[in-house]
Amino acid sequence: MTTSTEGRSFWERHAARYDRPMRLLGGPLPEAIELSAAAVEGLGRVLEIACGTGLFSDALAPVVGGLLATDYAEAMVAQARARAGHHGNATFSQRDLYALGEPERSFDAVVAANVLHLVPDLEGALQALATVLVPGGSLVVPTYCHAQDWRSRAVSTALAAVSFPGRRRFTLETLRSAVADAGFTVEQAELVPGLLPIGFVVARR
Repeated sequence: MTTSTEGRSFWERHAARYDRPMRLLGGPLPEAIELSAAAVEGLGRVLEIACGTGLFSDALAPVVGGLLATDYAEAMVAQARARAGHHGNATFSQRDLYALGEPERSFDAVVAANVLHLVPDLEGALQALATVLVPGGSLVVPTYCHAQDWRSRAVSTALAAVSFPGRRRFTLETLRSAVADAGFTVEQAELVPGLLPIGFVVARR
């Protein structure tokens, strides 16, 4: 399965403006970025899925041996490269999550930040990420939890009315369960509070 053309065109159009909503919704991001960098620190080869404008890439690259930062929107890749391309160990590439074009068992960790609520096939996405992880490799999936409480549900409903709607709304528990159901062993699951909180989950293949 591939990601939808509709979704890709949305992110291509909005890449230059992607960071603006972070002034309102970005409260939990600094902590989620810090937690993600700590989770992969010292590892060799790391894959980033849905790198967006490089907010996570810029923190991941300095602490790992090599980073391949990917997004299915070329405009997003360009934004990420502009922000984090000064890291000599970082490579940026347009890729489809469901067709990464990477060998099996080739990454020590995969970071997929704020994308699992958007993918059309969650089970297929998690399987694709498992395939490229080495045995014992880490999956790091900080993800907005749109259904965590009444406030996050209200914010999510408002966002859906004015922007590209997500495919599903997670709570921390449903996010943890989805990762576990995909065959991963969950090692860490915590909520980073904010207007739209982020569920931070780390698991092993």
